[in-house]
Order: sequence, then C-alpha cells, then structure tokens
Amino acid sequence: MTGRTVVVEASKASSSPSSSGSFAPLRQPVFAVLWAATVLGNIGSFMRDVASAWLITDLSASPTAVALIQTAATLPVFLLAIPAGVLSDILDRRRFLIGVQVLLGAVSATLLTLSWLGLQSVGSLIALTFVGGIGAALMGPTWQSIVPELVPRSDLRNAVALNSLGVNIARAIGPAAGGLILASFGAALTYGVDVLSYVFVIAALLWWRRPAPSESALSEDFLGAFRAGLRYTRASPELHTVLLRAAVFFLFASAVWALLPLVARQMLGGTAGFYGLMLGAVGAGAILGAVLMPRLRQRLDVDGLLLLASLLAAAVMAALVAAPPRWAAVVLMLLLGLGWIIALTTLNGVAQAILPNWVRGRGLAVYLTVFNGAMAAGSLGWGLIAQQIGVPATLAAGATGLTVVALIFHRLKLPAGEADLQPANHWPEPLLAEPVADDRGPVMIQIEYRVRREDREAFLLALKRLAIERRRDGAYAWGITEHTAEPERLMEWFLVESWAEHLRQHQRVSQADADLQGEALKFHIGPERPAVHHFLAL
Repeated sequence: MTGRTVVVEASKASSSPSSSGSFAPLRQPVFAVLWAATVLGNIGSFMRDVASAWLITDLSASPTAVALIQTAATLPVFLLAIPAGVLSDILDRRRFLIGVQVLLGAVSATLLTLSWLGLQSVGSLIALTFVGGIGAALMGPTWQSIVPELVPRSDLRNAVALNSLGVNIARAIGPAAGGLILASFGAALTYGVDVLSYVFVIAALLWWRRPAPSESALSEDFLGAFRAGLRYTRASPELHTVLLRAAVFFLFASAVWALLPLVARQMLGGTAGFYGLMLGAVGAGAILGAVLMPRLRQRLDVDGLLLLASLLAAAVMAALVAAPPRWAAVVLMLLLGLGWIIALTTLNGVAQAILPNWVRGRGLAVYLTVFNGAMAAGSLGWGLIAQQIGVPATLAAGATGLTVVALIFHRLKLPAGEADLQPANHWPEPLLAEPVADDRGPVMIQIEYRVRREDREAFLLALKRLAIERRRDGAYAWGITEHTAEPERLMEWFLVESWAEHLRQHQRVSQADADLQGEALKFHIGPERPAVHHFLAL
C-alpha cells in the first residue's frame, strides 16, 4: 500500500551466493542509507493508511465508503503502473523519485491541515487518497529499478531478503504506532509524522550522487517503450499464467482488507489502537513468513505455496465471521500476514524469474496493474456486497470463493522460471549497403530454410515455439511460407516497426531463445546457415 518499497529483481542476482553474509548489502553506504530511509518512509505511510482507514469510519458508517478508501489507494496503480514502468526506464530515476516524494508529502500535509481544521470529509479523504495512490503508482517501478545500481550483483539476493525484512518491519511498527498516535493525539498528528518521514526520504535521495546514465543510440522513447512492453506481455504465455493466478487470488483475498476496519470497529468493538494492533500483527506474521519461506520452499513448489497462502487467508476470513475474542483476532492476523507474504513473494518471484532484464520493469508494472486492479475491483465489490448482506456474510462468501478458486486454479501450473534469460548476442550484424536511419520502417526479416518433407511437421512445431520469442522481442507480425516450385524451401518472416527496434531485438535475444533457434536449425539441411534478408518499406 506504499510507494516507497525497495524491490529488487531477484533473477538479476548472480548464480553464485554471496560469501559476505546476509547483511552484506548494508556495507554499501548508499544502499544502507536509502534502505533505512525507506523503512522510515514506509512506517509513515502505514501510519497514514491507518489514520485514513479509521477516519473514514468516523465520517461514514457505510461499508461502501470504507471500501472506497482501499479502492482509491489501489486504482491509480492499476491505471498508471505501466506508464510508470516506462518512465522509470527513460527518466533520471533519482530526480523522478524526489519529485514524487514531494507530491506525496504535499498530500499528507493537506490531510494534516484538513484534519487539524476539522474540514475533512468523505470526498476529500477519498480524493487525497487517490492522489497518494498516483504517487505510489509512479514510485513503485522506479524503486525496483534503482536497487541493482546500489549493490554488487553477488549481493542482490541478500538485498532482496533485506528489502522484505525492511517492509515487514515497517508493516509491524507503522500500523501499531499509527493506531496509538491516532487514539491518543488524533489524525492530524498522525499525518504530521508521515510528512516528517518524507523529509528523511528526500534528504537521502538528495545525498545520493547517482552517476549520470550513459547515452545509447538505441534508447527508447516513451511510446516506443510502451508498445514494446505491451507487445511482450501480449506474446508471453508464461506471464499470462502468472497474471491470471494473481488476479484470481487478489480478487477474492481483497475481501478481508476491504472490510477489516469494520471488523475491528463493528464486529469486535475495537478502538483505533486495536485496529492498529491488528495491522501490526499482520506485519509480524509477514516477518514470520519471511523467516519460514526457505523451509517452505524446500517442501512445496510454487503452486503448493500459493495454495497454502489461499487456504490460510480463507481460514482467517471464515474465523472472523464468528467475531472471536480480540486476542484471537490478533492471532488470526498473524496467520493472515503469514499467508499474505507467502502469496506476494511467490507470485512476484515467479514474475521476476520469467522476465528478461530489458523488459523487467515494464513486465512487473503489468503485474502491479493486475494486482492493484484486482484489489481495487475486489474491495469495491466486497464493500457493495457487505452493504446488502452484512459484513459477516460477506466474509463467509469471500472465504468460500477463495477456497474454491484456489483448488480449481491449482491445476493451472505456474511457470518454473528456470530459463537462462541473459542476452545471447549471437545474431550477426545486418549487412548494409549504406547507413539506415533508426526511425525507418517497418522492417521485414526473412530467414530461408531447407527442410526435408519428412521433417516438416517437427520443424514447424519448433518454429511456432520460436515465433513466440520473435513476438516477445519486437515482432508485431510473423509467418511461414513455402516455395511453390521447391517445397523443401521454407521462408520464415516477421515484421518489426523500425530499424532501431530490430537492432534492439538483436540485443534482447536470450540464451533460452538461442536454444529455441538451435532446435529449429537442426532441421535445416543446407550447406550453410539459413540465409537472412532484411527489407525496408519504401
């Protein structure tokens, strides 16, 4: 729920473990300072979220209004995550981060002022939460992109663990502290602490002297990068599976998050402090989950982990229906945090493992879009249902639905994510009679094979697998044709929008893609490698 979370691409890490220990990244001064700043920043954000979620229950008893706070926080990420992923690749990330932090600080300062003057309303609270969600949407992909700049490749896996630890420290401290300050001093001071946390984050970013990025003749503009990211997403069956499994889980699991303020207040008769304690217990459960994850991974594959997370979340919702004693509700929140961190780390880890470096930010932005879209739609939907049938019945429906879909979709296996996605750089440079302008296009690439008739079926099967790679890396159309006079001559062709995009395609082909090409080339019977031709539109 916060835009200041540092996330590291786990699959970028070196295959060899770091020999310097789990806390080795903290020996890098810039990483240590920014990591500490983000922990403080996330604590402030969780405090702000508690204040807003509780304040809306003071302003309105409507379950729909309460659920709209969750929707307002997550909907911008659904709408803007992909453009934000593109911006993170083409702008100066340090300056961009500072600008967004200033925006988020202004939002919290406005919340402080309205609360102090007693002018806060349902409309203003939802509107400012929505603007804060815009900041979070812009922030997420950029934080993901900077961390690999801060630590050696051998320490990236340790940085992942530290990041998870930091987020859950903030999740454990922030809600509980926010609830206590809210109950003791009111919403204005709670928002004021959040404003102060932005000062620390901005100061850390100003202190960081990020080297100027190197200029590239093949650097992408916004629209081109946007199209490339969507093209990859559309052509990746593995990513489709991850997105579908994530959408189903978060759509049903969002019920407990959307209704939790009402559970604490109406069903359990708790105060703001108790609500903060419940959220703090979720964070503590997430820390426990992060500690247990290595052992769980030894016993369960990714599908088993996601099923476990779904059943834990469903069990918590079902238990809350009975309005248990408050101490039991806190224990249930520990279990919810455990299940939630298992689901988040499993789905995010698989998404990162199947995305190559060149499109990872945009691919994760699509994942964030699905995640937050499902959370926003689910929160609004469960709030409307609760308006009609009540909170307990809605929780029971959410628990039942999550259990059913978890068992059904368990049959749709998540990808293993074990392919070597490092660039192969094995395509030779195209032959040119004269230089070609980068923006000239479209470009048709033709590859001529000679394949025996008896091998044609197996060859076409291999080539269709290769076609997925062509489309992921930049082709917007692909086909295969045969020569009318010589049936053994087969021509693969694909279209790329510009010459520059085709040169980028040369750089994007991974080792796994090269293996696919090798499978197809086994059927070529010519004395030399297949002839490759490039044609430019006139």
